[in-house]
Amino acid sequence: MSLLSPAISSLARMRLWRIEAWKNNPVDAQREVLQDLVTSAQYTEFGRKYKFSELFTVKAFKEAVPVHEYDDLKPYIERIMQGEQYILWNSPVNWFAKSSGTSSDKSKFIPLSEESLQDCHYKGAKDVLTMYYQFNPESVLLTGKGLVLGGSHNINPMNSEAQYGDLSAVLLQNSPFWAHWLRTPDLSIALMDEWESKIEKLAESTIKENVTSISGVPTWTLVLFRRILEITGKSCIADVWPALELYMHGGVSFTPYREQFAKLIGKNINYLEMYNASEGFFAAQERPGDDGMLLFTDHGIFMEFMPVSEYGKKHPQTLSLNDVEVGKNYALIISTNGGLWRYILGDTIQFVSTKPYRVRVSGRLKHYINAFGEEVIVDNTDKAIAEACRATGAVVNDYTAAPVYFSDGANGAHEWLIEFEKNPENLEAFVTELDKALQSINSDYEAKRHKSIALRMPVVHALEKGTFANWLRHRGKLGGQHKVPRLSNERKYLEEILALQQQ
Repeated sequence: MSLLSPAISSLARMRLWRIEAWKNNPVDAQREVLQDLVTSAQYTEFGRKYKFSELFTVKAFKEAVPVHEYDDLKPYIERIMQGEQYILWNSPVNWFAKSSGTSSDKSKFIPLSEESLQDCHYKGAKDVLTMYYQFNPESVLLTGKGLVLGGSHNINPMNSEAQYGDLSAVLLQNSPFWAHWLRTPDLSIALMDEWESKIEKLAESTIKENVTSISGVPTWTLVLFRRILEITGKSCIADVWPALELYMHGGVSFTPYREQFAKLIGKNINYLEMYNASEGFFAAQERPGDDGMLLFTDHGIFMEFMPVSEYGKKHPQTLSLNDVEVGKNYALIISTNGGLWRYILGDTIQFVSTKPYRVRVSGRLKHYINAFGEEVIVDNTDKAIAEACRATGAVVNDYTAAPVYFSDGANGAHEWLIEFEKNPENLEAFVTELDKALQSINSDYEAKRHKSIALRMPVVHALEKGTFANWLRHRGKLGGQHKVPRLSNERKYLEEILALQQQ
């Protein structure tokens, strides 16, 4: 063990008392966060509109400020992107995290203030490190390099001062100078746009580094692992990076990838789940293997929990922390130090405990596929189906889709079951148009499909007419409000339908 490791461990654990303070008093911490947010933003345009200067309780805040989706806040955000300031937040906002599309846009842009970067995203990362060292005081994590598979960033053409990029890229770009000593690759590689070249550069530049941790989307991490093994001729990643001890993941379920990671890495390491997004850093496992992630209650985000049944109501009811119940599905609603106010994040979570508050991500408010970080929603696929029908003359009755996960012989894909009222003359042409349309609609899907590095062409099965009706009948759900689930991260519906058709 490096002589430096105990010193680093001691420094990391110095933050532990801060974590214990908000962990043991989460409701008080949340109340203070809300008061700080409202006080800070009271002189912004949004704060004046909703009379923040007169709001002194959680109840008053919830009564005064409506629940928002992205499209509700979009006009404010667009003005900030054009150069106006003090609209949603009381300090300049010059960075935006480019996230996956909403129902009406290919991409959405989340404002990132200096406070949201420092007091949320970076603070959350520090607390993850502190908790990890508390769990593993003999760790040599910070004596080596952390491999970060980040995104890319571009200058926003609407305003010379405003820049945007994937969250990981924005965080890399704004991190302090000393942080660059602790990570790899070089920033010029980390922020490359073209992923095929980027994977090659990543592999070549990190092979000789002492990598002790890795963070990134599982899909791209597997692609990188395979390329490194091809270049080096090694049998496993542990032969390349013998000190590797931690992989940090989040955003998509890690379950389908765990076996592949274990096989490629070739030794036991720690896996740590984090719940962070463009909008904020919400939770992380205190220790690898924990049931659920500790909710971060003192990181510039006030959280409300909306029962899923309230979604779509004009004035949905939301719960505070002291009212939630274990095992129930809630949609997360956030107010942040980046200027998002009572914003529906879109995720659904369940509490696995309340002492302390630990959560797991249970899904999304709407059907979606996010097996590879593509975040394809039903609105995307409905539009893509319509475009493919327009281009080929086909007519679709119904459809469902689910992921095909990585295997030893092939990359991932989306598998579709489509019941045509009128079949296309050429099914292959229909699939090509479907894929092309989906790429034009969803930028994250487009990135994963680039040169089929992560996602290959969709696999489409044309079903006999009446198949979906037979399946619903078989499940006792024919008629009424029962519908075919258009998208799912699980394959059970798709496999049930295929099995039924083969009977």
